This record gives sequence, structure tokens and C-alpha cells, in this order.
Amino acid sequence: MPNSSSRLSTEGILLLIGLAIGWGINWPIMKFIIADIPPLSFRGLCLMLGGLGILGLARISGLSLRIPKGYIQKILWVCLLNIIGWNVFATYGLSLLPAGRSALLGYTMPIWAVLLSIWVLRDKFTARVGIALLLGAGGILALMSESLLSWFGGPFNSDLLTGALLMIVAAWSWATGTVLMKHWKIPMNSVALTGWLLLLASIPVLIAAFFIDGLPQKMPSTMVLWGLIYNVFIAFMFCYWAWVRLVSLVPVSVSSLSSLITPLIGIISGILILGEEPGWPEFIATFLILGAVAVVNSGAVKTPARNHQTSTGNE
Repeated sequence: MPNSSSRLSTEGILLLIGLAIGWGINWPIMKFIIADIPPLSFRGLCLMLGGLGILGLARISGLSLRIPKGYIQKILWVCLLNIIGWNVFATYGLSLLPAGRSALLGYTMPIWAVLLSIWVLRDKFTARVGIALLLGAGGILALMSESLLSWFGGPFNSDLLTGALLMIVAAWSWATGTVLMKHWKIPMNSVALTGWLLLLASIPVLIAAFFIDGLPQKMPSTMVLWGLIYNVFIAFMFCYWAWVRLVSLVPVSVSSLSSLITPLIGIISGILILGEEPGWPEFIATFLILGAVAVVNSGAVKTPARNHQTSTGNE
């Protein structure tokens, strides 16, 4: 692994831009894909092809694909929480919410990660952390405001509430898997670890898709096929590789700042691609959630990252 720097190099900045655009644009793309392909089938296929692709790149690069003895159970737990939980809950949440709102709720992950790190990693609870958590909670309440207000007047929109809760569970699952991965310090190169996590996650997801979604009844449209290709090659293979490379260049706290740009691009993409019209909840939540993540990460670059090799990320 390269020596970590507290500042992004030119390469790091380019990776960050590519990562944020690749994952941000994918939110509205996923929105129209799951209107044609069942969520489990779509995500399972992306996980399998993306995992195989990343492992193929690792093999070509001469990296070891061997899973260390005694770590398979820990890898499976990380796989369940960091990959399966995130992908399944987020995809179903996306089917019930606008793409921009889904992206914002999904990228509350750093907030939950801070809470969990205090408990699991014994990190200190500071004023900075407290402010960030308050901002994050405010953002979540803003996004759920329409559903909460409907309790007191007008028809209750169960889809919005269910979708928001699914995205929160997805973000929590992603955060839990990430914290456990840092806690266990799995001794693998991050490229191979990411590939195995994706490939192993695809197995139960595809099995569930077979029983729940059944076999495909029709050929997807050309636009959906292009979206599927984008997901496999850009959102999974390129973006996961870019994330792993970025983590190897800088401390994890710096690389996590990529999540600041992604939800904004998700909202903009939803407007341009799907014609979504964000309202005051999205604008207020954007301000609060990005503020929360910024506060969480402020000053973090002063502390060297403890473990870069076992870090990975999600779209």
C-alpha cells in the first residue's frame, strides 16, 4: 500500500470526482432499472458480476485472492451487514422514494458509524460528534416530514415512511459492517477483500431472487440493459476500485469525504434524468446531512488512519 497522506494528490482528487459522479448518477439509473427488473434479481446480478470483475482485476494485478485462515466467519458477517444489508434494503427503499431522497438517507451512514465506533471501537464522544449527530437527526426528520405530518392530517403515505425506514436500516447496516471490518482488521489486500465480499453476497441474494422474483418473464429494454452495464462496470467495478485506491492514498477519514458529493449528485441526477422536483425537505436535509458529515470529518485528518487495508465502501 502507498504511504498515506493527509492531503489529496491530483490522482486522489480525480478518483474522488470519478467516484462521486459514478455513484451519484447511479441513484436515478437504479430507479428506472428496478421499474423493469425486480430489485433482488438486479442487485444479485450486479454483485456477482462486479465481484467477479474485481477479483479478476486483482488476479491480473498479481494480488493474492486467498482468504486468511480463521477469518471466513468474520468476512461473512461483514458481507451480511456491509454488502447484503445495504444493497437489499437500499434497493427496496429506492423503489418507494425519489432517487435524491434515497441518496441523502443512504449517506447518513457516517452518522451511524460514529455512534457504533463509540461503542465498538471505544472512540471518544466529543462536542463535534454531538453536533454532527444532531444535524444528522434533523436531516432525517426533514426527509420523513411528509410522512410524519400525514399522521396529523391528510391521507397517510405508508410508502414514503416505509421507504425512509428501509434507507435508514440500509445506512445502519452499511455502518455496522464497516465498523466491524475496522475492528477485526482482516489481513487481506483491500481489492481482493472487496471482490470476495461482493461475490459472496451475490449467492444468497440470487437464491432469494429465484424464489421471490422467479425467472425473468421478458427481455429488459435497451435502456435498462445499458443501465445494467453501467452498474456492473462503473458503479461496481470502477467505483469500488476507485474507492479502494483512494483509501490506500489517504486516511479513511479523508476518503469518506467522498460521501459529501455523492448525494448532491444523486439529487441533481434525479432532476435531470427522472424529472424529479425536490421540495423543501430535500433542500433542508441536504444542508443538515452534509453539515453533519462535514462536522464528523472535521479535524479527522490530523489523526492517522489505523488500518487502510481492510477498508471498503458502498454505492
